[in-house]
Amino acid sequence: MKSSKLNPALLLAGLLASIPLSPALAHTGSGVAVGLESGFLHPITGPDHLVAMVAVGLWGAQLGNPAIWILPVTFPLVMAVGGLIGIMGIDLPFVEPIIALSGVALGLMVALSVRPPIWAAAVLVGIFAVFHGYAHGRELPDAADAIAYAVGFVVATGMLHLVGILLGVLVRWEAGAKAVRACGAAIGCVGVYFLLGSIGIIE
Repeated sequence: MKSSKLNPALLLAGLLASIPLSPALAHTGSGVAVGLESGFLHPITGPDHLVAMVAVGLWGAQLGNPAIWILPVTFPLVMAVGGLIGIMGIDLPFVEPIIALSGVALGLMVALSVRPPIWAAAVLVGIFAVFHGYAHGRELPDAADAIAYAVGFVVATGMLHLVGILLGVLVRWEAGAKAVRACGAAIGCVGVYFLLGSIGIIE
């Protein structure tokens, strides 16, 4: 009896198809109310966040040890710093374009199977994490329970990294490696969409 294999490209496509793709709605706060639930939903319902976080897990798995755990640990740790900057009300320039650019860049890293030194990969991931965290942090002052909100978006981030890792381990097979690179290309395309929206080329 043949066992059915899950196609990660189809899984990612289905995930992306189930979320809104309007750049204007990516950070409106829609559905973000208070506490744990709102914090958990913020990265998941923001497709520009979602694709970048999945890409971190994909790239880590593609690079192998120790990147498979260094990148997914680096992102939420540095993201917390960005969140603190947002809470403090310090202005960061170009937040939306850089968040969108993170999807483009990380998607390309996976699609092209780029293998930089681990420190360079961690620095790139960390830079983008600051801006993702900042976007989350700007929501924190309006949340009824800031701690629960923070826990929610950190947990959601970890889960999205895990999705990327689980898909990324398929690189050990030739067909799986191609599927992972296809996922990276899809993420890059979503990132381009949001980048064009963030700079006003599309609405």
